[in-house]
Amino acid sequence: MDVWVSFLCICLVWCLFEALSFIRKKSKTTLSNLPPGPPPLPVVANLLSLGSQPHRSLARLSHTYGPIIKLQLGYVTTVVVSSPPIAREILQTHDAIFSDRTIPDSITALRQNELVLPWIPVSPLWRNLRKICNLHIFSHKKLEANQHIRQEKIQELLSYINGSLSRGDAVDIGEAAFKAVVNLLSKTMLSEDLANPSGSAKDFKDLVWRIMVEAGKPNIADYFPALKKIDPQGSRRRMTVYFTKIFELFDSLIEKRLRERAAVGSIRKNDVLDTLLDAREDKSEEVDIFLIKHFLLDLFVAGTDTTSSTVEWAMSELIHSPEKLSRAQAELDRVIGKGKPIEESEIARLPYLQAIIKETFRLHPPSSSLPSSQGAQVFVNVWAIGRDPSIWKDPEVFMPERFLGSEIDVKGQDFELAPFGAGRRICPGLPLALRMLHWMLGSLINSFNWELEGKVKPEDLSMEEKFGITLQRAQPLRVIPKPL
Repeated sequence: MDVWVSFLCICLVWCLFEALSFIRKKSKTTLSNLPPGPPPLPVVANLLSLGSQPHRSLARLSHTYGPIIKLQLGYVTTVVVSSPPIAREILQTHDAIFSDRTIPDSITALRQNELVLPWIPVSPLWRNLRKICNLHIFSHKKLEANQHIRQEKIQELLSYINGSLSRGDAVDIGEAAFKAVVNLLSKTMLSEDLANPSGSAKDFKDLVWRIMVEAGKPNIADYFPALKKIDPQGSRRRMTVYFTKIFELFDSLIEKRLRERAAVGSIRKNDVLDTLLDAREDKSEEVDIFLIKHFLLDLFVAGTDTTSSTVEWAMSELIHSPEKLSRAQAELDRVIGKGKPIEESEIARLPYLQAIIKETFRLHPPSSSLPSSQGAQVFVNVWAIGRDPSIWKDPEVFMPERFLGSEIDVKGQDFELAPFGAGRRICPGLPLALRMLHWMLGSLINSFNWELEGKVKPEDLSMEEKFGITLQRAQPLRVIPKPL
């Protein structure tokens, strides 16, 4: 314990000297063009203002100082935007200026920041990776061709829940959805299930969540750059362990595929991995095995946790508001037929189901803020925009009806609701996410009734969240499926 106290004292003294140097430099420049914000404390500046749930803390500060505020987080000048018009200027109108990202120190583990789409600057490598996403994974043609895989994973999810129903067991909705999405992505990219029936997706889910938490939580090294060398909170070291564990899995899959490709008479799978290995063999492409592993890690981390978390939040809100669940089931009964399988093409005829997904994104965006950088670190607080009473009537109330007849969408043109971002940095996986979310949620509520574990009443269901790069439920949603 004494060693740790001494270590922290040394860090604080170091930070003090670095901060005094920083203040002297700042005093020589003008800050008159920066927006208002809370007065900073010595050394730590406004770091203590973030609290354990920065998205909520920043929303409260915007109520005091306005829709665009300035914070001094250690060395880092930070501007937080909580206004759709200003968000449009940053994410769309001037997205070329604000397209580069501020890199958390934890993300530099194993050079992750240099090799994946969310973090690398717009460059030839970025354009090449984006092209692979747009042409070989998320294009309309590819999504249509892979529709049978999504149908297969929906059926497997429903079969799993039917087994729980027959045993009277509760279902962890987040974990069940996560397993379905993991297998959807791995079947699409690797032509095999990553979460196989003999194992559990829980360990992989926990590993992905640890990565999301580590990347999302405040790290003192991000605010005092001199501390990056010693990684005082161990964030980069932990991230290295997490990345290494996932890379070990990818190594075995890639080695297996290379052996298959080298075998005489082998049949190509023509999946994403084959596409990446073809690019590796093409000397004009900047693709090697190390980049392939980073690219796969990015797709799994970005695509699995965000999608499964949104399904879990949507189910939570419907169970918390039984009248909304009844209305959704009535629409499904009328259009599809109670208990009948849903076809993906039928989603367009289910406006209330679509409104539920939009309302879930409004209240529970997968990412609470969208980062960018141009001299200062800039965050668009999409969580605060989604709950702004000047934009939304009764913003804390789950009300899908607000989107019926509304032209507001989530595809990057309406900045009142931009959970996937906008401009050149918009999430490339948006088309797949929307297809899977509607199909999965619709299937869950059209195939079963649901009861909270432990006879908890719907109105007593906790809706607390825990902070990370994605906002998950503080407590997993565990519900018991019942026959319709």
